[in-house]
Parts: sequence; C-alpha cells; structure tokens
Amino acid sequence: MASFQSQEPALELASALNEPQKNRDMELAKESMPNFKSTPGTVHNLPLTFSASWTLASRPRRIALLLDDVQEEYRPFAEGIIPNLVKLTDSFRAKGCPIMWSTWSRQFDDGVSNAMDRWYGPRGLRTDEPENALYLFEGEKGLEPLQEILPTAKERADGWFYHSAMLDMFWLFRPSDGKSYLDEKLKDEGVDTVVIAGLWTDECIVSTAFAALSRGYDVVVAKDGVATATAHHEAGLTIINATCGKTISTEDIVAYMQNDFVLGEKGAVKGTKHPDGRKDD
Repeated sequence: MASFQSQEPALELASALNEPQKNRDMELAKESMPNFKSTPGTVHNLPLTFSASWTLASRPRRIALLLDDVQEEYRPFAEGIIPNLVKLTDSFRAKGCPIMWSTWSRQFDDGVSNAMDRWYGPRGLRTDEPENALYLFEGEKGLEPLQEILPTAKERADGWFYHSAMLDMFWLFRPSDGKSYLDEKLKDEGVDTVVIAGLWTDECIVSTAFAALSRGYDVVVAKDGVATATAHHEAGLTIINATCGKTISTEDIVAYMQNDFVLGEKGAVKGTKHPDGRKDD
C-alpha cells in the first residue's frame, strides 16, 4: 500500500451507504439520478450513459473563457467557428470575466513532451504535404491568435496569452514552483467554471476539458465554438458531454452570460490550496 494512502480499512458497503459521510447529503444521495440512463436486459444494465447534473444557471459562478489554440495557422479549420468565437469573447469581456488565449507552439526539435513525439512518430514533417499534426509549418506568424479575437495589449501584458506545448492547456508550468501556469492564473481570479472553445475538438479540447475537471472546475465546451482537422469532431463532443462536462451552443452560453450570469463568491465551491480543487479547510 502506498505511503500516502489511508491505513484504515475501507468502509463496509452498508456503512458507506447508510452512515453520514463528509461532504455528502445522504438523503439526496439515495434519490434516483435524472442524468443517468442504463440498458435494461443486459449484464448489470450496462452500458450506461451519463450527463452533467448541473446547469450554468444552477448557482452563482466565477467563470472564465479558455480560447484553446485559436491561432492563425489553424484559420482554414477555424473559419466556420470564428463568428461564434467573437460572440463568446465579446460576452465575457462585457461581464469582465477572465479570458485566456493559447496557441500551439511545438517544434520538432524542442525536446518537450517526447512521449507525444513518439506517439506521432518521426515521419510526415514535410512542409509541402505535412502529414504530422504535431508541428508548426508557418513559424511565428502562425502563432498569433486569430485576428478577429486578438487579446488587447493589456490582456497580453497581464499574462492572458501564452504559447502552449501540449494538448492540455493546463500543461505549462511555472519555472519558479512547477505549478500549472493556467491553473494558478484562474485560482488568482477565484474561477470555478471554465468555458472552452477553439481547436482541435478531439485533441486539445478533450484533454483540456478532462484536465480542468481533475482540477475541480465545472467544464463547459461550446459545441459550435470548437473545430478540428480530423474525422473525430462528433466523437470528441460525445465523450466530453458524457464524462467530464457539458457541450452547449454558443447561443445558449451567450444568453446565459447576458441574462442569467451571477458572480459567485471566491472559494464558495472551489478551493485553491489543493491541486484537485477541493474546498479549502
């Protein structure tokens, strides 16, 4: 048994289900789940499907918009969602809510995340007919955010734009203490909910959504504010909506921001002391 695990024996099932437990409303826990479906007549009624039990308007929120790899190099794949990216950016700015921009900046010889290098493999790095999705071919100009949603000079100066080096937006670490740059920026603002938009649905969007969930954020993905160059767009959205967040239209997100958004108190639902975002003691 690992040294950090509790040495106490696991609870008996009857105790776990019937005795008071920390952070659990036992009466509520025994009610049926409206966001759950099973397949009757199969082994243990599997397979199962789930969806998020909360709605955006179900509580006050401290919310941020994450614009994932919204860069000029990806313009051909982003053309269809740019109007929605503009709407999202405008609606968050109007409420004074944080917005973070990232752009993908891997190079074949940068020595970062060699596991990804091994996964994609060494071939396909051809500037005329690129087959390898891991690397940039347009250089510095391709790293600029899309012109329609550029961060302001102040937003840049305040650190709300950075170059990412991994699929997951949280995977960039401060040299001073090794903590996630994005996570710490959001913690400073007391953010407990993130709305994710950008590219690519089945890679950076999916991985950022799961990373946000593991850090204690409620996750929303703008389903018509994400796009990809692969054949897996719909599969990516299905997985997100069934496992770690809610996929919602831009129209509904903007309507929420304009009509139903209520700013929450810092620390009301998410703490900052622990990496998993549990409420501070």
